[in-house]
Amino acid sequence: MTIPFNRPFMTGRELDYIADAHRRGHLSGDGPYTKRCHQWLEATTGASKALLTHSCTAALEMAAILLDLGPGDEVIMPSYTFVSTANAFVLRGARPVFVDIREDTLNIDERLVEAAITPRTKAICVVHYAGVACEMDAILAIAARHGLKVVEDAAQGIFSTYNGRPLGAIGDLGALSFHETKNIISGEGGALLAREGDLAERAEIIREKGTDRSRFFRGQVDKYTWVDIGSSFLPSELVAAFLAAQAEQGEAITARRLELWDRYHAWAAAHEAAGRVRRPVVPSHCIHNGHMYYLLLPSLEARTAFIQRMKEQGVGAVFHYIPLHSSPAGLRLGRAAGELPVTDDLSARLVRMPLWVGLEAHMDEVLAAADRALAA
Repeated sequence: MTIPFNRPFMTGRELDYIADAHRRGHLSGDGPYTKRCHQWLEATTGASKALLTHSCTAALEMAAILLDLGPGDEVIMPSYTFVSTANAFVLRGARPVFVDIREDTLNIDERLVEAAITPRTKAICVVHYAGVACEMDAILAIAARHGLKVVEDAAQGIFSTYNGRPLGAIGDLGALSFHETKNIISGEGGALLAREGDLAERAEIIREKGTDRSRFFRGQVDKYTWVDIGSSFLPSELVAAFLAAQAEQGEAITARRLELWDRYHAWAAAHEAAGRVRRPVVPSHCIHNGHMYYLLLPSLEARTAFIQRMKEQGVGAVFHYIPLHSSPAGLRLGRAAGELPVTDDLSARLVRMPLWVGLEAHMDEVLAAADRALAA
């Protein structure tokens, strides 16, 4: 591709910080750069505890352990999401219960959640698609009525807010991603956010292979030992050093992504008026982060043709996701709460446009290619 779908951005300080971590003699997890990232995340999101993980998938798996899920339990979630959202709970023996999405934001339809609750339901897992918030007040109210926990899959949501509240720290637990396609990156990487003190303290233990090692280093116990289940969820200090450099420029990176998003949105207005595409919808009480720009084409055939025509012009455009409720594993390991017509429809028509810092120099070419692809 002349213009790829994604190109990872570096601020220029990443390699310096990695070298500094080596000079300090601390390359394994939870060194000075990890602590710097924890402090930054807590200040940015308002979470009572932020813990770096080696992926957003790992953060979701930690959340599933913290919820004490087991065989027979159910977790309500959208079907239109990445497989990690479901896998994290399935690995604990729980069953995903898939609910349809909203036609405007492509987020879980909060109006359908309550009807999906059964005596086996333990949690609701929301996914903030494209960095646009789910209707969290309604979801939190439902959870409170039924005594359920709320997990936010905010993989795409860093720097986004809902009614002024940062995503990932609104529910009981949240998961962020720093994969190379996200706003700020560390190659792979993620973070778990905890709102409550009890969950935060246990999260430290689970992340440290089930030991109270963190309490030992704080002088709260005179030795550390195995006290709970857990695994090695923490990333190396090299990953944290890379992320620390990204975090310093996080707001500037997001501002540049939003400029690209705005340009796409203005360009697509005429095509939307002509019925060729539908543009993303961002409710007025949600501030998004410019994580992605997508178009909804009229049909699967139109989307397939558009992606191929863009490829022929050297521009990378992609689609996602195959809905989980109709996938082989989803049919076997989960269940759908009724029909999911919106998920089935929109997932077949959505295409993601290239969006990365540095694309500014190529936007004229991208938009001209898209004009030709839509006109063909």
